[in-house]
Amino acid sequence: MTELTATEKATQFLQRFESALGSKDIDAATALFADECYWRDLVSFTWNIKTVEGRDQVKDMLEHQLASIEPCNWRLNTDEQVSEADGVLEAWFHFETKLGRGYGLVRLRDGLIWTLLTTLVELKGYEEPIFGNRPLGAKHGTDKHLTTWTEDLEKERAELGYTKQPYCLIVGGGQGGIALAARMRQLNVPTIVIEKNPRAGDSWRNRYKSLCLHDPVWYDHLPYMKFPDNWPVFAPKDKIGDWLEMYTRIMELNYWSSTTCESASYDEASGEWTVEVLREGKAITLKPKQLVLATGMSGKANVPTIPGQESFKGEQHHSSKHPGPDQYKGKKVVVIGSNNSAHDICAALWQNDVDVTMVQRSTTHIVRSDSLMEIGLGSLYSEEAVQSGMTTDKADLIFASLPYRIMHQFQIPIYEAIKERDAEFYDRLEKAGFKLDWGADGSGLFMKYLRRGSGYYIDIGASELIANGSIKLAHGQTERLTENAVVLDDGTEIPADVVVYATGYGSMNGWAADLISQEVADKVGKCWGLGSDTPKDPGPWEGEQRNMWKPTQQAALWFHGGNLHQSRHYSQFLSLQIKARMEGLDTPVYGLQETHHVG
Repeated sequence: MTELTATEKATQFLQRFESALGSKDIDAATALFADECYWRDLVSFTWNIKTVEGRDQVKDMLEHQLASIEPCNWRLNTDEQVSEADGVLEAWFHFETKLGRGYGLVRLRDGLIWTLLTTLVELKGYEEPIFGNRPLGAKHGTDKHLTTWTEDLEKERAELGYTKQPYCLIVGGGQGGIALAARMRQLNVPTIVIEKNPRAGDSWRNRYKSLCLHDPVWYDHLPYMKFPDNWPVFAPKDKIGDWLEMYTRIMELNYWSSTTCESASYDEASGEWTVEVLREGKAITLKPKQLVLATGMSGKANVPTIPGQESFKGEQHHSSKHPGPDQYKGKKVVVIGSNNSAHDICAALWQNDVDVTMVQRSTTHIVRSDSLMEIGLGSLYSEEAVQSGMTTDKADLIFASLPYRIMHQFQIPIYEAIKERDAEFYDRLEKAGFKLDWGADGSGLFMKYLRRGSGYYIDIGASELIANGSIKLAHGQTERLTENAVVLDDGTEIPADVVVYATGYGSMNGWAADLISQEVADKVGKCWGLGSDTPKDPGPWEGEQRNMWKPTQQAALWFHGGNLHQSRHYSQFLSLQIKARMEGLDTPVYGLQETHHVG
């Protein structure tokens, strides 16, 4: 008998899977999963961002969701090759549900599902006006009193928030809020973004002048509009700020700058928020049905309370308020912290003839930028990947298809290779006294980012300054400040004219506490982290980012944050969840996250 090709195997498997789901034979469907299996669903089955692990969880999810989801029409994507290597068959596929169209990636071992990714692409009847569905734009015809595009846009902006209420309000007009608002506009969801700064992009412009993206350009595109082919690999902050401002205009977002959110409260009976804002000093009451906090991956700045701060005669500020090095030439600056911001600030200070000392409080993971790009990102996000046919959307889905439970297994070899490649670099850093780590299990930067959002630095030069002693290094906790020095817990006294607290940020639900109430913040619980039970990511295991881009314990309250990649990728799924609710579609949420940690 002729052995089946990989495509034939995948086709037959999808037929069996569709037959089991279509006949609602949950036992038969569950039997198509291996003992070790992971089904990651982005909204299509669960109306949630949820990973179920093992046959028992798969069965439970199907028992709750299958009848209402009604999946059908499973078929291979014929534009993608089915591959088979090392006992794993991979296949891309399309499918449909009662309300939407989906896309996914399956990995089979011994003919059974090992990993399954299902994603909601669009809602039936509410497709985005793109490609063949794009609007005409010009108003052709012979009717009198036709209005122009400009007049229509001006009318919308004059009415929304005043005589007409937005369905959705996004608090925070940085990259996350802008990306989500662009998706919302394409789905015809009336949305306002409010931003405290005068201009879109100011959240980047206002940071220290040496700030730039540490992620490469291929990783950072926004929805619908990629960076130009001549865009720099690592964009400076002001260039990013200008791009965001331009994007906001071109995508025709209802973007209220110079606007602050003063308070918000939710009426459970009416299903409506009351949000008090100040727009250019004028009080306005908004009544959205959905409220999104897009205030960044992190919450409010963590500024430590240290004995003697009130008596210190110099300047003190958090890294988020650092103005840059220019005014500190000839002074002594102590930077408390040793992650990305601390390294960037220290390097810029040294370059401008400032005597700078970094205080390392705990171990830090360091990875050189070129090594990360080549070994860690190169197969998905690089010029070579683009030239080989890799698209941004495909790269996003490949990355999303690896369940968080086993992702570290794929990351560990990457960082072992980096450790070997850059052994001499790490040796010099350690000889200079810098305390390194590789994550709780050797899985490096990405897992640290996903678990805790801190504890690392992507080296673009500052590490060399530490290794050669240009940036001074001290270790320990800050015990107190004197009038002109920082004193560590081992008695070390570091003379200082300026103290910079590069001490990170709290959880995003801190903004909920300020804007809504502590009760609501506690009801929602901690944002970010996987529940990995590693440092700063307490268990129990969640399997997804806590409270991000998905329903929370507070009705109609959503959190949207992360880097540019996550803002792009997850804005698709958050926008579809909100659109479905606006249209009154049935959205039974499976696996609503429980609250285990309040901050």
